[in-house]
Amino acid sequence: MQGLRNAGPILLTTLLCTMLSPYAHAQTLSRQSGLTSPSYPIPSTSAAAIPQIATLAPLPTPLHDDLPEAPGQQSANFISSDASDSSDQQPSGSISGTVLDPSGAQVEGALVSIQFLDSRPQRTLATDATGSFNFTAINPGTFKVAVVSSGFANWVSSALVLQKGQLYELPTITLQLSSANTNVDVNFTRHDIAEEQVSLEEKQRVLGVFPNFYVSYNWDAVPLSSGQKFRLALRTAYDPVSFAIPAIIAGTEQSQDTFSGYGQGTAGYFKRFGASYGDGFIGNILGNAILPSVFHQDPRYFYKGTGTIRSRTLYALSTAFICKGDNGHWQPNYSFILGNFASAGISNLYYPSSDRNGAGLTIRNGLIDTASGAASSLIQEFVVKRLSRGIPKNPIPGK
Repeated sequence: MQGLRNAGPILLTTLLCTMLSPYAHAQTLSRQSGLTSPSYPIPSTSAAAIPQIATLAPLPTPLHDDLPEAPGQQSANFISSDASDSSDQQPSGSISGTVLDPSGAQVEGALVSIQFLDSRPQRTLATDATGSFNFTAINPGTFKVAVVSSGFANWVSSALVLQKGQLYELPTITLQLSSANTNVDVNFTRHDIAEEQVSLEEKQRVLGVFPNFYVSYNWDAVPLSSGQKFRLALRTAYDPVSFAIPAIIAGTEQSQDTFSGYGQGTAGYFKRFGASYGDGFIGNILGNAILPSVFHQDPRYFYKGTGTIRSRTLYALSTAFICKGDNGHWQPNYSFILGNFASAGISNLYYPSSDRNGAGLTIRNGLIDTASGAASSLIQEFVVKRLSRGIPKNPIPGK
């Protein structure tokens, strides 16, 4: 701005000097531009020289806005050269971004290419440990970005435009698994998903104490493998509560002299305790591990949580007789029903002979266990969820 304010006096001074002496004008230009003065003959002051003065003294080129602030005047040739150089230069910009995988983790070592739509060669960088890349010294123009990484589908952007000097930051690039890897991952992670579901179910306890492992609050839970069925059954069998309840039952039976054939005293108590614990253990292993593995059935109760009270009640009661197969279809609950009667039959081996009653005891206990299962499912559907800890915050209800 200071150069613009001084433009008037400089122009007037230059004009006067030129009119007084063409030679002085030439010397002034030479000194200010740093150029070597040409050899001008000293003109005569006669009237014949006046036409020559008019020829040699055109007005200087109009001053440009980009004149330097320093005092003085640049030659017309020097200013023109500066302007030409400035127009040829294009301020460079940059192109940066971040590459992530479907889980949101950074992808290191992905090859990112900038493909220009003009004749410029392609440029390629590898992402760093944070999944980031940054191309610098990029001249303006239209370009595309391509990303290639092993195990992921190739990613290509639409045509983008970089302006002069622009610092272009791309939106986060999320790569998708290639179709081949997706199939492999599904085959290998099915067991892992079920393992995670079992781990969550093992944290479910009514009132924070009583195990509630055999309830799934995910209607679409992945079926359990045979190993996971046995693991869940043994986890239940060895839970402290599974020992505490038979201990209480044995004490009650002893006080009432139930199963008198066991007698009284310490021996009678432990016989009653062993019989009570044996009933639960055998029924659990048969009905929740062995038979479900044989019949490929899921031993868990699937919480419905939707629909009318009547529909939920009927569903809960029906689960004593139907269950989900490992194929996801509903089918007769062979595992639960046969397990109840099998455990009742086995109990005849260790109950006192005076209390066995043969097939009658077996049938009675089998029916009692089946009815107890139906009642338990009804309580699960309407009550237990409100009293339990470790329940998923966002259960996936039934359809």
